[in-house]
Parts: sequence; C-alpha cells; structure tokens
Amino acid sequence: MTRVIHTGDTHIGYQQYNAPERRRDFLEAFRSVATDAVADDVDAVVHAGDLFHDRRPGLVDLQGTIDVLRTLSEAGIPFLAIVGNHEGKRDAQWLDLFEDLGLATRLGATPHVIDDVAFYGLDFVPRSRRDDLAYEFEPVPETADHAVLVGHGLFEPFAHADWDTETVLEEATVDFDAVLLGDNHAPGTAEVADTWVTYCGSTERASASEREARGYNLLTLADDVRIARRAIEDAREFVFVDVTLAEDEGADRVRDRVREYDLADAVVIVTVEGEGEPITPAAIEEFALERGALIARVNDRREIEGDDEELSVHFADPDDAVRKRVRELGLSDAAREIDRTVRDGAVADANVRETVERRVQELLEDDPTTLEPAADGQAAVEETGASADGVDDDEGDGDGDGDASETTGEPTDGEQISMGEYS
Repeated sequence: MTRVIHTGDTHIGYQQYNAPERRRDFLEAFRSVATDAVADDVDAVVHAGDLFHDRRPGLVDLQGTIDVLRTLSEAGIPFLAIVGNHEGKRDAQWLDLFEDLGLATRLGATPHVIDDVAFYGLDFVPRSRRDDLAYEFEPVPETADHAVLVGHGLFEPFAHADWDTETVLEEATVDFDAVLLGDNHAPGTAEVADTWVTYCGSTERASASEREARGYNLLTLADDVRIARRAIEDAREFVFVDVTLAEDEGADRVRDRVREYDLADAVVIVTVEGEGEPITPAAIEEFALERGALIARVNDRREIEGDDEELSVHFADPDDAVRKRVRELGLSDAAREIDRTVRDGAVADANVRETVERRVQELLEDDPTTLEPAADGQAAVEETGASADGVDDDEGDGDGDGDASETTGEPTDGEQISMGEYS
C-alpha cells in the first residue's frame, strides 16, 4: 500500500489584497501540508503545479519554500512536482533548482517509482501547443503495480475545461490508474475511461469566490485507488456575510449582519443584494476593520433602475468585465500575462511600465512569436484555477474556481471513495 498527499496551487508569493499577512498565509498553508505529511508519515507529497504565484518569486518566498521542502526531506518524504502556468519559465524552472538541491523531483515522461507506484508528470502546456503533444511516456517498470499521471491545466469533465482528458488517456503510451491535477482551485473527482481524475484544489483562498474550505487529497493505492479529502485546519479564516436588503433597509441592516460574526484577524467578504437603500462600501469595510477584521471587502451586487429611463447600475468590480472581454479577444498567453500585470494591484503604479517593458523583452527573447494572437482566435479561458490565470481578489472570475464537486462526486473531509464504488 502506498499513501501520498496530492496538493497543488499553493501560489506562494501571492500578496492578496496587497496585504503582507496574506502573502505569509500562502506560504504557511504549504507548510501545513508538509507538517501533516510528516505527522501522517505518508510515502510522498505530490504537487500538481503552481507552487509559486509567478515566475519571479521573492527571496523570502524562495527561502520559505526551501525551509518547507527541507522539513519533508529530513523526514524522508519525497517531494514530487510538475510546473504550472503561473511559475513556468522558458528556461530552467525553479523546480529544477530544488531538484539540484536534493529537495524535489521534477516529474516527466520518465517514471519515478515510490514503493509500487510509478509517477509521471505533464507540465502545463498552452492550448495553442497541445495539438503537437504525443503523450509518450516510458514504460512502467516491472517493479510498479500502479501508474499515476500528475498534470496541470483545466481538464474535462470539470468546470471551465479546455483540455480533453479522454484524449490524453487514450493517446498515452501508459495505462494510468489515476490522474492528479492542479490549476482548478475547486476540488473535485470524476471517473474518466475507468481512471480516477481528481483536483486537489488550492491550499489558500486566492479569490473571494472560493468559499469552500481549502485542503488537499490523500491518495491510497493498494488493490484499488482511494481518495480522501483533508482540510487545512489552520488556514486564515474567511467570513462571508451575505445580506439581502428589503426596500426600507440600508447600511444599518448590513452592520447588524456584520455584528453577528467573529471577525478577529479574518478576511471579511460582505455581499449585498436586494432592493434596499444605497450603501457606502468603504464605510462598511471600515466598520468591519474596527471589529477586528484583517481585511474587509464589500460587493454590492444590486441593480438600481430609474423611473424615467431604463438604467441599470452594477456595483460589481469592473475588473470582472475587463477579464471577460479580454478572454473574448483570443489573445496569446503572453499577451494575457501582460494584461494581468498592468491590472495587478501587487505592482506599484510607478513600476508598471518598467515591469511590463522588462517582461515583454524577456518574452520576445524567448520566442519572437509569443505575442501573436491565439491560433484558433476563439475566446481563451485564462489558465488559473481559482482563478485560472488571473488569480484575483474578487468574486467570480469565471476561471475554474466553480464548485466542481457538485457534479463530480468530490469527497468531503475524511470521506473516501474508490473505483469499486462505481462498479
């Protein structure tokens, strides 16, 4: 029997809401996974991509990551991983550095055997280049009874999919018992062509739309394949306050609802709907901060119609509309990256021009055609997961953070499912 933790989308280095505390939270969530791995004495930790939030993690992020990997190494627990779309570079990867340090193994077409399980890897590949993939893997060693593929991307049959899982399994030169995925931040499990396909979900909430508890999968391979869901117990608390206002209600009602919750050190997301009076989001956010919240955000989703003319005012984040329009333009992956850099609050306004110029130069040096439009010219889904590439602070980015479990039988915390249950 082989037991491994399947994790991914840790997005270390993401300073969500421009808060240093949130940046630390993403690293600490990864540390929690490693701590659980040591406590449970698992046979390996498998990371399905997006270890880092971007290609240039800060020194403190690298130091923290190495410290966590050393914890695993000192406990004799291998760290197996692939490269996701957020951290992927055109030259050597950060994962290669960790491998040189003896702290990680980068998975690929050559099997890496743990006990009786052969692990293979499939790094993130842009949609425009997938037609050239052959899915050729070296044969499973005779010492292995199981084969597992680790991949990164938005795979069918889960939400926002743009990668055909059945094609991968049919064309692969190895018969896989399970496919462990990253990129979609919503955990979910499905059976495709007699093979378990599962997303572990992200280890921290990278978007306000990610309401479900964050965690990882515990995979057990013996006579069959079993997948259990584990929650990260010490993750930063997110408090979601949903308010539906009646016609005569306003800010006082919103404050009353906020008072019902313990906000200490929490990220507070207040969502307002209904027919009530206009409110000032900043005032509600300040009220939540006074009650101990670390961060507060108000999303007023109401539409106000005028009596004299047909007028609809949406109080949603305008970035959502921008993202939707960008996806319709059929831009290349590189162009979408530049767009995100311009709109990312993590880059100071004074540094945006320099950052973009430097990144464009790097991209063109790597590939002169990198900024050309996508080949199919169709709307491209941003490759993130909680966001699928644009990991964001706002509600619903339409990228892959939908509740995949509703249609794919995701196990709850501690619950197990196995192939036998589908027979």
